[in-house]
Formats: sequence, structure tokens, C-alpha cells
Amino acid sequence: MLRLRAFRPTNEKIVKIALHPTHPWLVTADASDHVSVWNWEHRQVIYELKAGGVDQRRLVGAKLEKLAEGESVPKGKPTEAIRGGSVKQVSFFDDDVRFWQLWRNRSAAAEAPSAVNQLTSAFASPAPSTKGRHFLVICCENKAIFLDLVTMRGRDVPKQDLDNKSLLCMEFLSRSSAGDSPLVAFGGSDGVIRVLSMMTWKLVRRYTGGHKGSISCLMTFMASSGEALLVSGASDGLLILWSADHGQDSRELVPKLSLKAHDGGVVAVELSRVIGGAPQLITIGADKTLAIWDTISFKELRRIKPVPKLACHSIASWCHPRAPNLDILTCVKDSYIWAIEHPTYSALTRPLCDLSSLVPPQIVAPNKKLRVYCMVAHPLQPHLVATGTNIGVIVSEFDARSLPPVVPIPTPAESREHSAVYIVERELKLLNFQLSNAANPSLGNNGSLSETGKLLGDSLQPLHVKQIKKHISTPVPHDSYSALSVSSSGKYLAIVWPDIPYFSIYKVSDWSIVDSGSARLLAWDTCCDRFAILESALPPRMPVLPKGSSSRKAKEAAAAAAQAAAAAATAASANVQVRILLDDGTSNILMRSIGSRSEPVVGLHGGALLGVAYRTSRRVSPGAATAISTIQSMPLSGFGSSSSFATYDDGFSSQRSPSEAVPQNFQLFSWETFQPVGGLLPQPEWTAWDQTVEYCALAYQHYIVICSLRPQFRYLGDVAIAYATGGVWQRRQLFVATPTTIEGVFVDAGVAPVDIETRKKKEEMKLKEAQSRALAEHGELALITVEGPQTVAEERLTLRPPMLQVVRLASFQHAPSVPPFLSLPKQSKVDGDDSTMLKEMEERKVNEIAVGGGGVTVAVTRFPTEQKRPVGPLIVVGVRDGVLWLIDRYMTVHALSLSHPGIRCRCLAAYGDAVSAVKWASRLAREHHDDLAQFMLGMGYATEALHLPGISKRLEFDLAMKSNDLKRALQCLLTMSNSRDIGQDNPGLDLNDILNLTAKKENLVEAVQGIVKFAREFLDLIDAADATAQADIAREALKRLATAGSVKGALQGHELKGLALRLANHGELTRLSGLVNNLISLGLGREAAFSAAVLGDNALMEKAWQDTGMLSEAVLHAHAHGRPTLKNLVEAWNRELQKEVEHTPSAKTDATAAFLASLEEPKLSSLSDAGKKPPIEILPPGMSALSASITIKKKPAPATDTSQQQPSKPLALEAPPASGPAEAPIGTAPSSASAAAPGTPIGASPPDAPVATQGTPIGAAPPGAPAAAAIGAAPPASETSAACDATVTPMLEDMLWSVRLSSLCAKVDWNYVE
Repeated sequence: MLRLRAFRPTNEKIVKIALHPTHPWLVTADASDHVSVWNWEHRQVIYELKAGGVDQRRLVGAKLEKLAEGESVPKGKPTEAIRGGSVKQVSFFDDDVRFWQLWRNRSAAAEAPSAVNQLTSAFASPAPSTKGRHFLVICCENKAIFLDLVTMRGRDVPKQDLDNKSLLCMEFLSRSSAGDSPLVAFGGSDGVIRVLSMMTWKLVRRYTGGHKGSISCLMTFMASSGEALLVSGASDGLLILWSADHGQDSRELVPKLSLKAHDGGVVAVELSRVIGGAPQLITIGADKTLAIWDTISFKELRRIKPVPKLACHSIASWCHPRAPNLDILTCVKDSYIWAIEHPTYSALTRPLCDLSSLVPPQIVAPNKKLRVYCMVAHPLQPHLVATGTNIGVIVSEFDARSLPPVVPIPTPAESREHSAVYIVERELKLLNFQLSNAANPSLGNNGSLSETGKLLGDSLQPLHVKQIKKHISTPVPHDSYSALSVSSSGKYLAIVWPDIPYFSIYKVSDWSIVDSGSARLLAWDTCCDRFAILESALPPRMPVLPKGSSSRKAKEAAAAAAQAAAAAATAASANVQVRILLDDGTSNILMRSIGSRSEPVVGLHGGALLGVAYRTSRRVSPGAATAISTIQSMPLSGFGSSSSFATYDDGFSSQRSPSEAVPQNFQLFSWETFQPVGGLLPQPEWTAWDQTVEYCALAYQHYIVICSLRPQFRYLGDVAIAYATGGVWQRRQLFVATPTTIEGVFVDAGVAPVDIETRKKKEEMKLKEAQSRALAEHGELALITVEGPQTVAEERLTLRPPMLQVVRLASFQHAPSVPPFLSLPKQSKVDGDDSTMLKEMEERKVNEIAVGGGGVTVAVTRFPTEQKRPVGPLIVVGVRDGVLWLIDRYMTVHALSLSHPGIRCRCLAAYGDAVSAVKWASRLAREHHDDLAQFMLGMGYATEALHLPGISKRLEFDLAMKSNDLKRALQCLLTMSNSRDIGQDNPGLDLNDILNLTAKKENLVEAVQGIVKFAREFLDLIDAADATAQADIAREALKRLATAGSVKGALQGHELKGLALRLANHGELTRLSGLVNNLISLGLGREAAFSAAVLGDNALMEKAWQDTGMLSEAVLHAHAHGRPTLKNLVEAWNRELQKEVEHTPSAKTDATAAFLASLEEPKLSSLSDAGKKPPIEILPPGMSALSASITIKKKPAPATDTSQQQPSKPLALEAPPASGPAEAPIGTAPSSASAAAPGTPIGASPPDAPVATQGTPIGAAPPGAPAAAAIGAAPPASETSAACDATVTPMLEDMLWSVRLSSLCAKVDWNYVE
């Protein structure tokens, strides 16, 4: 897959370019000598400066810095004011650059068979020299600029400090002792190399007597003998070698070797790593040739002209698994990146890609042609290539998902040597590897502290690997890109050449071919030696666009050809065929075609289920068609019919916008029935199934989805690991490789409801099988059971959410991205408030290094400094001998240590050995035990996690509850709440004790506060103790909680109700009645009445309502239960209402309404009658009035005045009993209803009378009891009796009243649901 990773348009042509190895930084210099640092991942410019002239910002900034530091302004011209001149080279320098430069040189030298034994690719990191700073170094003609990108301070070294000679190139000398300062060598115009110290900024060494012309390029490398060498090329055409091993020696050095390399001058030099051989030097010259040199004999191996009539101006060593035979990249001033085959072959040059097809068409002007002026390959990620052109910077990505052609073979039991099979140059080879050091970090030999007391797992020394490569006599038929895979049993090896297309299956025991044929995709079943293949013919190739034919007509023709090819490919849709390998080695076809879909198959994924991906029909744009034709027309493997970097999903899916819906084109099939399983899913890039068929990982571009397969398929979560290239399961551990890191994901499915149901069904099935077995053995006598005392120990099965935790094991960073020590907040007392807890959680989040997302927990345990990830694409072999094995593109085996206690504990817990995990975890400092205990709790090992000595009390309580150790949970709760000494029967704590506290009882206040803070935990503990019949523990917790319940405002309402229920459940009637009395005295009427209802004492409930002023509820309760105190309660209630009415201001009415109302009212006989207002009476139905009512006859009022109330009539909730037929339906007003009709709602206010009860709540109603809410408010229309006629029968009234009362009484203790 070829795609555009990043593009930055510029007005000037880019002539110099360099990439940072670990950060996504790219530095460029254009033809106008402007230098810019660009973050190609986030598309942001970090820094810009004018290097050729005088950058005014830097000049002013330098003057301000000197003034701020108190330095006097120098009389001379500052170095920032010196014009830089032409920019000759740009580069980064920091600890990462220094480390990977040394690593590249050392690993290339270690490939040679004659390399010394001590020279291996695994070596200790050099001492940090730049102390975390990142330098941008610009070599200009007149000066060198050293700019610190962290502090933005710079240092300019003029050429006057370097013998006043122009600077033309530079190189950092990597071979220096630990105490040495960094050294940088500059090539001068006089043929002399001058070395500058970056600590003293003085000249420390000269290399003289070699060149007669100006030096154009410098490079360091390491010989197979281990000697560090410096090679230089100059305009005189000479290639000269110098020794770079002399440290701070200041004498002038003479050349070791001089070679005539090119006529007209050497342009560039590059080091090439060769598999199984000594490194080689590649040079390009002004004579348009490319030469390859051996670094042992320094003889010329090959000389070619890559592009006729054009001179190369950039060279890069390349090693990509998708193009196994292409070793060198170069560029000339055209729009292509050119690739050169391996020198041992024909050394043919072919175009790798046409950059003009990658950039948007509107970027390039109609009359302008794209030209490449410089190129660099990423030193650690070979799939990234950056080019500088006349339209901007282009970062291209070449198939980041392709992996090296190597596959591990299952290791026999009790064998310390492991094997892998790989292909190189049409040869099948066997790679045997094992740990070579004596201290093997396996499970049995890992508890070791070194003499200094430091854990061996903390050391940065990598593990030494002993590996042997053996030749297998069976040759392979092709040398193009291949994919290797092994069957589940390890007996068979499959090789697929998708570019041919062809496949072969070998028997591992004797390497004989058991099956072969035409196929481009192959997938194995993880349960038996069964595989599926995709047989199809390649679509017709499209013609190459001739040079200079980037016109509109040519692009339209290419688009038409692309659409025709797509149609042809659809017509020749492939068949997925399933075959099985029998024990005798024969292959048999099980199914000739799977699935009934008509779309072409573009992917096969093996596993417990067979995954088939189909191509989605999508319209091809002309630009994409041009790119497709360009890609498919460039064979990289030496075969005319092969397509270069053309994957079967059109290569452009990664450029899809996020808003576009992901196509559902992936179907799972059963290997047994060949029928679809489930619905369509988005197509993953790869899948991984564990050996026990319990977990599955589906990898997508930006995340990995983790699923559980048993007892049914269930989504567990996703981890935000982007661009993952492969992964391997190891029990509940998934080890994932990305282009920059190695991650470990620890997975547990938790306990879901379906798991509990499945477990119950299995137990029932076992019981039925046992009964049937006993019935078969003993007949019907087996069904006879004897009843007796049986003790049933019920196990509490609690649900547990799934857990995913990500740990970063290795990365390219030299400085650790996860700090080795994390200062987690320590809690001295447990009685802190919630705000401090939240603050500590925030501080902890700040300390965490987030490497996961999507709800994924991130491990914050102290880990060692991240290990170094090997360079390039990797095959993850898995965990063997306690280490994680990896194989890189050069078929070199690497081992990542898993011996650090923080990692080893997790690995053991995931493996199922929780006891050993606790032993390993106890070696860490105690502040990290909480994190490990949380991890073990998530993995289902709560009981074992309790043995960690450093866990906090809060976590210890949770673990004890999960593991049913309720006695320990009670002790933790008493410690956290400081309530160990209260709640006993003798030193009681009632209201008077709380109100009259002395200095001696201050601890009681703390205890009550502690109980209140952990009230929810106390209730949970009581419930857990009740469920497991541990009454003593429940009683102890109940005592403390009842003590806190007697304090006003201490517990919430729902907590008080829960306390009352639990007191009644335990028969603590004395404590319950005392709780009711305390709640009454505290004014908590609802809670007191609820507790009295639980106690079953109606008198106490009535007392609770009455004494707390909630008279409406007391009246309803007395009427419902026929209490003799009903009349007294009604009188008290009406008195309260009368008081509220008297304080209510009268309603204002206008004069017209008052006059009209006076015409309808009877005339007053005396003035004394005007001041008399009848008392308010609200009576239950059937109860006689408390005072005699005055009935006044009057003429009927108009229907419009029915809302006016006679002041001489007492207010009533319901109409009193009337003698008359009940003909009118309830809720309808008769047409001739008088204004004084009984049953007028309380809310209706006459204009001349004060509003009696409008909106006045008569005691707050308990929640959930709508019938008692705001007695004075107008009742709903559904149950109102406002317009009821006086003819309503007493039976209907009593029914309506009792419905309201029952709805109130039925919702008193129904609110609390446990």
C-alpha cells in the first residue's frame, strides 16, 4: 500500500531535508536558505528561521538574554548578526540521535561473519550527553548554528573559530567515552576536517593531509573489528577513511585509507546493512554513477548508472519486507523515487513510485512539473520516506502493515532452543535461538537482587541472544514478497506469494511439499490442520504513464482503464476454498466455495472462525485511478505480472474521512458447517485468536477491539493502540507490535449475567446427569431421599466488569516516556472529605502516562525504563523462557525482558498463578501495591490480593467484600470510621450526649462523622453478612450505624429508612423504638413514621406525624385505621389552617366586580355580622361538622358566577352526605348549580373573600404519595370533586376518600426498595 502520509506545500524548492529518529520532526532548508522544523504527524510548524541572512528575531532575543543575565553588551559584532550564507546541511542532535546512530553502526557491523564476539547488536546505552535537550544544527557556509528546541536558545559558531574556512558538511562523532562532550566534525573548503566540542565550543582536532578539494560529505560507521571509522568524500573524487577512536586527542590525524571513487567529485555516502555479511558503503558522484564498496577489503563491488543521463543527488539504504530485493533508494531531478535491486542480482533500477500521483492535482500548476531535489528514509521506520520537491515536502508511506517473511515454529516440550523459518533469496532457512546468558529470567530463576541491591529487571542491559542460522535443502520457487504461516499443530508451513500468485505447503518434519497451487491469500484454522485459500486470476495490468504525459487526456484514459480493470476483477470474482491436511500428509478439499456473495474477496483471516472480507463497491475518482494505475504498473519483485504495493483493498481506505461510514464487509464463517456466524462487521486489518479460544482481537487502524468468545461472543472493550501490525496471545495477555512501540494488553472478561446463567445451567446438567447415573445403577431406590438438617453454603456470585490494562514494554525513545518513579499521593488519615479524595485522584491522573484509551485502565506501577524497540517491522514470536521474543527484518532475534516485578506480577496473574504474582508484587515498594491489587481484583483474584502488605484500608475493604472475608471487612470499616469504641451497649450515645459533649467525648464526634462518611459501606456489609448468615458481623455494624442515626442531620433520608428496615430485620426493636423517638425529637417526621411503620406501632406512627407538625398525614392515617384520636387531630389541623388563612392577604378586586357581586349577595342585617367569618373546616366524609353550619337560601346564580364562594359556608374537601339520587356523574357540574354548592374546591377563591388554602401546602407529603401532596392545591381533574353536585351518594364519597387514603398508606414504606 502506497499512500501520502503528509504534505506541506512551499513556494521555494526544498534542497536539504532530515528526519528525527524518534519524534515526528522534519527539518528542511529551501533554496532561499529558510530553515523550518515541521511536525509531520500533527501538520504543525515548530520553528522557522532565516539561516542564510540575519534573523532579526534571534538577534533581538540574544541581546535580551545577555541583558537579563547581566552581561555587558560586547563591543564587537554578535555572532547572530553574521550572515550565514548558503545552507549546506541540516540535522538534529540529541540523545536519541546519538543512540540510534551508534546502534545502526554496531548492528550493521555485527552482521559480518568475521565480527568479534563482543560485537553484537545488543549493547549498553551511551551516557546521556545532551541532558534532555534537542538540538537543531544548521551547517551554513559562514557559520554553524546550534539551536536548542527546548529552551529556544542558540549558539552560533562562526567560521573564524574554525580556521576561517567555509563549512560544507558535518557529522557527529558517536564513539567517545562516557565523560566526553559531544563532538561534531565539519568538512571545510580546504579539504581539512575540523572537530568541535559542543561543551567548550572550541576546536579540538583536525584531520589533514587527505583531500585536495572541498569536502562534500562525512559519515561515521563501525568496522567488523569494532573500530569506529570516519569516511569523507570530496570534490577531488577521493573517498578517505579516518580513525574516529581517539577521544580528546588534539593532534592532527592522517588518513588510514584513500580510494578513488568518482570522477568529478563524491556527492553523498551511505552505509548499507547486509544480512549475513559485512556492511557496505554506497557512494554517488558527479559522474552520474553509483558505486558499492566492501568495508573489509574496501574493494569496489559494483558500479552502475541508476538513471541514464541524470546524476543522483540523494541516496538512502532501504530494507522493506514488501520489496525484499530492493536495498537502495535514490532520486534524480524528476518526479520519481528510484529503487535499486540487490547488488548480487542485476542491480536494475526501477521507479518505486511517482510522487506526482500522490499529491492533489490542484497543487501542481498546469505548466509545472514536479521535481525531487532531496530524499531521506526514516532511520527507524523504513516504510516512511520524505522527499523535498519544488512544490513542497512529501512524506510517503509504503505498506506499513507488511511483515518480514519469517514465522516461529512451536517449541517442543522441555526444550530451551526455539526455532523459526524464514526466506531469503529463494532459500528456506532455519533460525535457532535461545538466551545465552546464565541468569535466565524464567519463572524459577528470577528473584534476584544484585550486589548493589537493585533489581536486575531494572537494569538497562538488554538480554543477549544466541542464534544460529541453518540452511534447509528445499528451495523455494519465487523470490518476491511472501507471507509465511504455520498450522495450529506446528506440523505444516504455508508460504504464499501474493504477487505471483502461488502457494506451497511444506511438512516441517522433512520439508516435503504436500500441497501447492494458485492462491493469493491463505488462512489457517486454530483448532486443526485445516486452511482456506483464495484462488483467483490477477486483474489486467494497466499501462505505465509515459514520462511527461501528465495531461488531462492521459489522466482520463488512466481513470477509464482503472474502471475497466475494476469491472474485470469483479467479473472474475474469487472462490474461497477450504482444504484439510490428514495425518498421512495428503490434502483434501472440504468445500469448494464458501459464501454466496457476489463481491470479490479481498481478505482472509484465520482463527477459530474463518473471516472473509469482501470488496465494497465504491466509485473511483480520477486522481485515485491514476494512483492505482501508477502503483499497479511498477513491479517490485522482478516479475512482469506482479503489482507493486497493490493490496487487495485498493490501497486508499486509510485516506477515508472520519465522517464517512465504515463499510460492513467482513463476515465470519464456521469451519465445520461453512455457514455465516453473526452479521457483517467492519473489515479488520488483522485478527488474533488465543490458543484456548476464549479471546479474540480485531485490529483496526486506530484501535484494537477485544472480544470474549465464551460462553458467547461478547464485546469487552477497545484499546487505543494505533497502526498495530501484529499481535500474539499468551493466555490473557496480548502482545502487540506497532511501528514505534511494543505494548502488552492484559485482558479479563469479568463476570457477566450470562456467565452466572451458564454456570447455573451447567450445575443443573451435572445434577441431572448424576441422578440419571444413580438411577441407572440403583434403580428407583436412588430417588428416595431422607429429609434432615442440611447446611447449604451459598456462594455470592458478584458481577465484575471486564478489565483491559495496557503496559508499554518497549519504544524508540531513549529517554523514558514513563517515569521510573511515580509519586502517588499518600493518605495519612482516612477521614478526609470527598474534595481531598477527588484532588488526589486528579493528581494521580496527572502522574499517569496515558497509553490507552476507550475506558482502558493504564498501569501506573513503577516500571523499568522502557526497553529499546528493534528497528523496522517485527514479527512477535511470543513469551518463551520468561522473555518476549521478536524477529526483525534482518532475521535477527531480540528478547524483551519481562522480569521486572511490576510486569512479572501481571504476567503471572494473567497466566493464572495468583500466588506467585503476590510474591513478585511484594518486591515492589508499598505505594505501588494498590495499583497491583486493583489489577488482581480486575483479573478475579481478590482473595490473593488481600495478601499484599501495602494496600490501603479502603481497597482492603473492597477486596474483603469481594472475597467474602466479612470479618476483615468489618475491621477495615471500623478502622476507617474510627468507630471501634462506640456503639457498644454500655456507653450509649443518645441525643443529650451529643448536645452536651465535653472535651472527653470529642472522639465520639469523629466516630459519628466517620460512620456517616462510610454509611453506604456499613449498609453493604450488613446485607452481605445477612446473605451469608453471619449475624454477629451484621449486628456489630448495625450498632454503629444506629448510633449515627440518632444525630440530627447525620444520615440521609434513604439511609435512615435502610437502617430502620435492617433494625427490624434483626429484631432490634428496642433500638428501633429508640430511633423513632430520636427522629421525632429531631423533627424528622417522614423517617420517624417510616421506622414506626416498620416497627408496626400505629400509635407511634401517629405520634411521629403529630409531633413533627405533619397533621394532614396524621388525619389521613387516623381515618384509615379508625383511630379514636381522629376528632382531636382534625380540630388541630383545622386550627392550623385557620392560622394560615388569617395571615393570608385578601385578594384585590376592582370596583365593578365588587358591585356586581354585592347585588347577588344577601343584605347584612347588622354591621356586626360583617366581621364574622366562619371557621375553616376540612372533614373526612361521614364525620359531623365541628361547628353548626348556617344555611342561607338565595336565588340561583348565573352559570358565569359559579366560581364565587359564599363566605357563610364552611370549606370542605368533599361534599357532605346528601339525600338525593346520584344521577350526575362525578366530576360534572349541573347546569343549575348554585354558587354555594357544597363540594366547591378549596382552591377556588371568591373575589371578596381571602384565599383560604390556595397553594398552601399543609405539611409536606411523603415522596411517592401524590394523594397527600399539598392538600390546599386544586386536585387533578381526574379525581376532583369540585363540580360534584350535592346529589352524590355517601357511598361514592366514601369510596373516593378511601381510595385517596389507601394510595397514601400504600406508599409509605414502598419507596424504599432494597
